[in-house]
Amino acid sequence: MQQIIESIGNFLQTTGVARLFSQPDWWKSLIMFAIAGVLVYLAIVKKFEPLLLLPIAVGILLTNLPGANMFHLEMFITEGDIDFGYILHNGGLLDLLYLGVKLGIYPCLIFIGIGSMTDFKPLIANPSSLIIGAGSQLGVFVAFCCALLSGMFSPEEAASIGIIGGADGPTAILVTKTLAPKLLGAIAIAAYSYMALIPMIQPPFMKLLTTKKERQIKMTTLRPVSKVEEVLFPLIVTLIVALVVPDAVPLVGCLMFGNLLNVSGVTDRIAKAAQNELMNIVTIFLGICVGATASAANFLDLRTLLIIACGLVAFCISTCGGLLTAKLMCKLTHGKINPLIGSAGVSAVPMAARVAQKVGQEEDPSNFLLMHAMGPNVAGVIGSAVAAGVLLSWFA
Repeated sequence: MQQIIESIGNFLQTTGVARLFSQPDWWKSLIMFAIAGVLVYLAIVKKFEPLLLLPIAVGILLTNLPGANMFHLEMFITEGDIDFGYILHNGGLLDLLYLGVKLGIYPCLIFIGIGSMTDFKPLIANPSSLIIGAGSQLGVFVAFCCALLSGMFSPEEAASIGIIGGADGPTAILVTKTLAPKLLGAIAIAAYSYMALIPMIQPPFMKLLTTKKERQIKMTTLRPVSKVEEVLFPLIVTLIVALVVPDAVPLVGCLMFGNLLNVSGVTDRIAKAAQNELMNIVTIFLGICVGATASAANFLDLRTLLIIACGLVAFCISTCGGLLTAKLMCKLTHGKINPLIGSAGVSAVPMAARVAQKVGQEEDPSNFLLMHAMGPNVAGVIGSAVAAGVLLSWFA
């Protein structure tokens, strides 16, 4: 009888409940569970970026479950080289999946999928959109300066925070895993959350920085783009980026490779695989791994709140930078460019372009800006990757 009682006692001590409340800061785990619940609510009920927020929420839940031991961030943050052999033999499931993040595999594969899904013709037809895409990176460097001047972040950490302004989750992950892996959870969650909230964040700035007359501007139909231009564009862009910012080649090269698969006309099967199977599988792995880095010990501190605040500043400044650049171009072209398309200069494809279309049609239901906004939108993807390359060249 005594042995049975001891066995029951030993079992009770190994339960998740016992392990949870034996931790000094057990309440932090409960807060992380609540955060995971909020993300699940936003993904399922509000339908805000469900393909990303739901895996992230699950990753947060799994990494904070007491006794599960599925992820160990300390294995990847060492003074010397990472012991991959030790991770393979002793790591949990999420440790093994996280190798795809640490080695920079998942973000690049995501960019292949994005490239194969994105139509570059609006950008090719209107190359001046690149200027808007460049102007929309203003928030990256403003947030970098703000984070650095706060005195709470190193230059590498400040660079990782700044890239949130690019509104590009994979790019933010690639920069952060290299420069500030401890901050990956907070930065990735902030980046994807702001991307999901674009329909709420951008319209007030769009209406504040443009006049009613400017919002009603109808742009002329884009010129037709030849097959030769479609094929040459990704090759030329990759070459130029490689010559100017080599550190941006992994992202830009994969983006252009995916697009080349789509426009070449001879790799339809591979292009469809990149758009569907590859994109879906990598999104699952990437989302869970990002959530796994948001453990209670790493996530719940003052710096996380500052990251979220700086990320919001970065995103808003990037939106304003694109709008003001497009507004200037409107003046220089004597009213041929609707400034609303400047808001699409952030990298969130195609949501930002759809928001520009929606706000434009609120002023004039017969105005169709979607294809015009896709030019700056694609330019923003390239711009954020180039900005990431610049930051990596400075600090990596």
